[in-house]
Amino acid sequence: MTIDPLIDTGSVVYTHAVVALAAVLIGLLQLLLPKGTPRHIYVGWAWVVLMVMVACTSFAIHEIRMFGPFSAIHLLSLLVLYSLAEGILRVRRGDVDGHRRTMLALYFFGMLLTGALTLLPGRVMHAVVFGG
Repeated sequence: MTIDPLIDTGSVVYTHAVVALAAVLIGLLQLLLPKGTPRHIYVGWAWVVLMVMVACTSFAIHEIRMFGPFSAIHLLSLLVLYSLAEGILRVRRGDVDGHRRTMLALYFFGMLLTGALTLLPGRVMHAVVFGG
């Protein structure tokens, strides 16, 4: 494992990857902590901020181009931003179960599944984890 390929990509991809990793870890912490506590709220907001940063930095990454400089991955970033707002609105309206479902889906599909896709051959994170 070497971080050199990530560093060589430049600051945007590096920032995106570091913030995404932080979101995965903070999200895991959030899953393990008791729900409905002040700590849950603070950790949740930290996770939301990280997720917004992950989504926003993705718009400056153009390794895969399908629609001008953008790809289907950028549509996922828009979905992440929408889902974050939806999850927050749900809990503010008292729909705790809907909030839980939305945030769990964001964590598992928006972080873990897309994170796994970055490990495909030819991607920067594949080179970081497996060498190359």
